Amino acid sequence: MDTTTTGKRKRDNHNPNPSNDIDFSLLEELEKTQPTSDTTIDIKTLKKLVLSFERKLKDNIAARLKYPDQPEKFADSEIELHDEIEKLKILAGAPELYPELVNLNTIPSLLDLLTHDNTDIAIDVVNLLQDLTDEDVLDEDNESVKVLVDCLVENNVLESLVQNLLRLNENDSDEVSAVFGTLTSIENMIEVKPNVAELVCERTKLLRWIVGKIKVREFDVNKQYASEILAILLQSSVANQKRLGGMNGVDVVLQAVAMYKSRDPKSLDEEEMVENLFDCLCCLLMPLENKERFLKAEGVELMIIIMNQKKLCYGSAIRALDFALTNYPPACERFVDVMGLKTAFPAFMGKIPSTKNKKKRAKEEIEERLISLVASLFGGVLRGSRRERLLSKFVENEYEKVDRLIELYMRYSNRVKEESERLNELELDDLEMDEDEKYNRKLESGLYSLQLIAVILGHLWTSEHPGIRARIELLLKQQKLTKKDVKNVLQEYHDNIGDLEGPDEKEKAQAKIQKFITAME
Repeated sequence: MDTTTTGKRKRDNHNPNPSNDIDFSLLEELEKTQPTSDTTIDIKTLKKLVLSFERKLKDNIAARLKYPDQPEKFADSEIELHDEIEKLKILAGAPELYPELVNLNTIPSLLDLLTHDNTDIAIDVVNLLQDLTDEDVLDEDNESVKVLVDCLVENNVLESLVQNLLRLNENDSDEVSAVFGTLTSIENMIEVKPNVAELVCERTKLLRWIVGKIKVREFDVNKQYASEILAILLQSSVANQKRLGGMNGVDVVLQAVAMYKSRDPKSLDEEEMVENLFDCLCCLLMPLENKERFLKAEGVELMIIIMNQKKLCYGSAIRALDFALTNYPPACERFVDVMGLKTAFPAFMGKIPSTKNKKKRAKEEIEERLISLVASLFGGVLRGSRRERLLSKFVENEYEKVDRLIELYMRYSNRVKEESERLNELELDDLEMDEDEKYNRKLESGLYSLQLIAVILGHLWTSEHPGIRARIELLLKQQKLTKKDVKNVLQEYHDNIGDLEGPDEKEKAQAKIQKFITAME
């Protein structure tokens, strides 16, 4: 090992996913010190490992202080310290000892090494943290891992990890591996303690680092993993969504996905990265202020261009538009203005590019997103020439889109009916289920899409267009249904509207649905 402060030790394993193999030399050593052949790690062994580590750490600190300008004088202590950190990896096989590790007050000493002058030592600690928080360990003993993660966070592990991350050289294979290990460790801690997602963004420059990675035009594995971590940071945190939006994050992500508007990813890894980026975009589009930024950055236009190109991102663009248009009339109006209806309605009619339709579930998701998008358009474009253009789509070609709407209504209605029957059978088998759980099961089976279809029918009916009304009644009659069946769907939707947006918004939403119910009397 090169023992200068800038030197690097070349590892045998250059895979960005470090091996979790057990150190068999350590097992042999333990067998010699213990009378039995049992290699199970116990408290006695843990204390031996910790004591040995603390001694080697003390020796290294002393050697560096005594010979700060003579690396050869502290070379041996550096190698010995590395070996002691490696030995601690065996603890990942005994997570039940994590609380004892915390009680021994070893965590602060380990985390201090993330700022060690020799980045090799810091990387050793990164790899150790990755092993100790691995998802397999979490599955084995969740509570013990929580104790460890709580202690790590209390001792500023997030700040230290990110500070070390910022100094890593990605032209060095070992340090590239450490980038992966750092991000994996943070992801593992989020899995154990979800509020770590907000803490790491509040306390560190991780978001800024990730934004820098996403801005890089060339694809690499760290850009891929940065996009995955970003999606994790955004998916359950409105604070992070707003924070990234304030850092010009909407524009950065739009520029990243724009690279694929007319070409497909070249590999499965690159394809996964693009999916991650669209996940990030959809999360970003949840707060109102980010919808505004999306509109200003011409995100609506970009998504329509991507749809028209009919490349791999086709379905992802529809999903992003669904998020952008939901409860945001300005985006709905822009969508109509830039010829979005011409692009969206062929897909609504089922004309989805075949190459993007290899999986049945993927096609169904596109279909559900389009139903939601059309419902948002009706809710966001209420009057004037834009409303007339939207309604005219359901008149043209002999009301073919009304026909399609009833076709979708029947399909989702049948699915919900089947699920309701299945739930009733479960109750007969004495499997108790409360009303909320039953309702959620029905939503998962397609009830939400059915409700949105009923809402669209409500908009069409209240337009008072005689041709549209006549077509709806004719098609319902052909299916042995009446407006009352649609009203029942609307009533259930009305009764279950939540108040997440506040009581006033709930009242407005219910009044709108009640208007449709009354009109269909």
